This record gives sequence, structure tokens and C-alpha cells, in this order.
Amino acid sequence: MADHAIPHFANDAGVSVIHIGAHEFMCVGANPPFDHPHVFLDMGGDHEIVCPYCSTLYKFDGKLHADQSEPAGCLMRPPAEA
Repeated sequence: MADHAIPHFANDAGVSVIHIGAHEFMCVGANPPFDHPHVFLDMGGDHEIVCPYCSTLYKFDGKLHADQSEPAGCLMRPPAEA
């Protein structure tokens, strides 16, 4: 599984629900430096899960790719390497 990247999502807008296209992901709260501990969340057979740190409700949407969210822009991207 080392070749499988886990998407990281951030909730900078402070919305209550984020729809995503992945069942397994990391929630970081907000982008650094305002992030909380990066927590791995796995919906398993369910289609929604609440982050225990920031209380964001994540809902699975099969129409989205693993790196997409609604609202758009919640995927955390690593800083560009120099």
C-alpha cells in the first residue's frame, strides 16, 4: 500500500459538511499553522464520518474523485518543492 497516497482534507472555510470522493483520508482541520493533529479517518462501509477534533462531517460522494471535494478547494496540497 506504499504506492497509495491518502488524500488530506482541510476545512479552512469552516463549513459543517464536506463531500469527498474517498472513504479513507486524513483530516487536518485547517491548513497549517492552524491545523489540528492529522487524523486518519476510515468510513469503512458507511458513507459519512465526523472528525473527532474539528467536528467536520465528511460525506462520501461517488461522483467525486478521491482528490476532489465539495465545496471545492478542501484538498490539502503539499508545498511545492524548490
